Amino acid sequence: MTEPTRGTRAAMPLHWKIAIGFVVGLGLGLFVHYGIGADAEWVQALTRYATTPFSQLFLSLIFMLIVPLLFSALVVGVSEMGDIGALGRIGWRTLAWTILLSGLAVLLGLVMVNLFKPGAGVDPALAQQLLTEGAERAQAIVRDSTQQPKGMDMLLSIVPQNVIGAASNNANILALMFFALMFGVGLVLTQTPQTAVLKRGIEGLFEISMTLIGLVIRLAPYAVFCFMFNLAVLFGWDLLLRLGQFVLVVVGALVIHMVVTYSLALRLVAGWSPLAFFRGVQEAMLMAFSTASSNATLPTALRVADDNLKLPKKVSRFVLTIGATANQNGTALFEGVTVIFLAQFFNVDLSLGQQVMVMLVCILGGIGTAGVPSGSLPVVALICAMVGVPPEGIGLVLGVNHFLDMCRTTVNVAGDLGIAALVSRGESDSGPDIAAA
Repeated sequence: MTEPTRGTRAAMPLHWKIAIGFVVGLGLGLFVHYGIGADAEWVQALTRYATTPFSQLFLSLIFMLIVPLLFSALVVGVSEMGDIGALGRIGWRTLAWTILLSGLAVLLGLVMVNLFKPGAGVDPALAQQLLTEGAERAQAIVRDSTQQPKGMDMLLSIVPQNVIGAASNNANILALMFFALMFGVGLVLTQTPQTAVLKRGIEGLFEISMTLIGLVIRLAPYAVFCFMFNLAVLFGWDLLLRLGQFVLVVVGALVIHMVVTYSLALRLVAGWSPLAFFRGVQEAMLMAFSTASSNATLPTALRVADDNLKLPKKVSRFVLTIGATANQNGTALFEGVTVIFLAQFFNVDLSLGQQVMVMLVCILGGIGTAGVPSGSLPVVALICAMVGVPPEGIGLVLGVNHFLDMCRTTVNVAGDLGIAALVSRGESDSGPDIAAA
């Protein structure tokens, strides 16, 4: 029997590589921002021709594979349930937990923003400067918000007239998921040798997608370095400190919701150890924080659910693919806090009824928001217009939005995995090895 070669070491886990890239990129970016300055020619050339293109290339590679991954994962997840009864049970439980946790998130955010009133303490000179600097982008966001479907049109848009068109547009990913859901139902109802072959083919598509994404994910530590370097070089800590009250209210509410609400639900309902759960999902949370995209984090979340949490695949593939777009607790919380923050800044007194309407629309907005960076801003502008708050005020928070986007995406992804764990209780193979108290 051959002995293992001496001196060989196990490869460093990916999440540690990502963490190193995160810390090094952030530290180097802050050093350049405060020690050299973002206006230096070589710094601008580095971000324009190296770090920004590489980070965009990484996201493009992920998004290129998201459509086949979403479609195949959802179809396989539905077809593996074996009967419509199981689909209905898991589907309704997923929907119930999504609405409940989103509602609690928005309620927590509204309580905190009304308690601390961050919009009343913004320096007028700083606000005018930020509004002027972000005027062009804010106008584009407002124009985009007017093109968003509303009311009944929003519900009807979930059913696509053209599946290919829906698949080509990340903003209409719900329509693609609806088609995949119906396709999976068709596979369950049509038990023939031909559909069995088709199912194996779609399973092969899922495996190929995961393999290709696994190759792309190897670039994640370098992409995370570029993300954090760009963020730190351009913004430093200045703007976060100058809008400190708003940032603290958003981040504080997100932390409370993730640490307290999720932990109580996992412990009381599913019998999970919160510490073990968060330890198991740390890689997905770090990827979510770095990319600020639920869709880009979906492959990592699927792998974490299988390898670390040991959840039933039929549940995790269904809940996580749906949740990448339809379960965004952190986004709903951010939208509610931002709307009330802008109302406070512009001295718009919102009644209790209007704030309840904001809460309900934010829950729907969290479900319908695209799982891409800054996908919630048009929804915020839309809600502002609904309650009489100037939507152009969105320019006030553009400078800190990317950091807050990273934070709320982390809560979104943790919520997806948390709901998958909650729904898995009572399903086959749902007893996770690491969930013992």
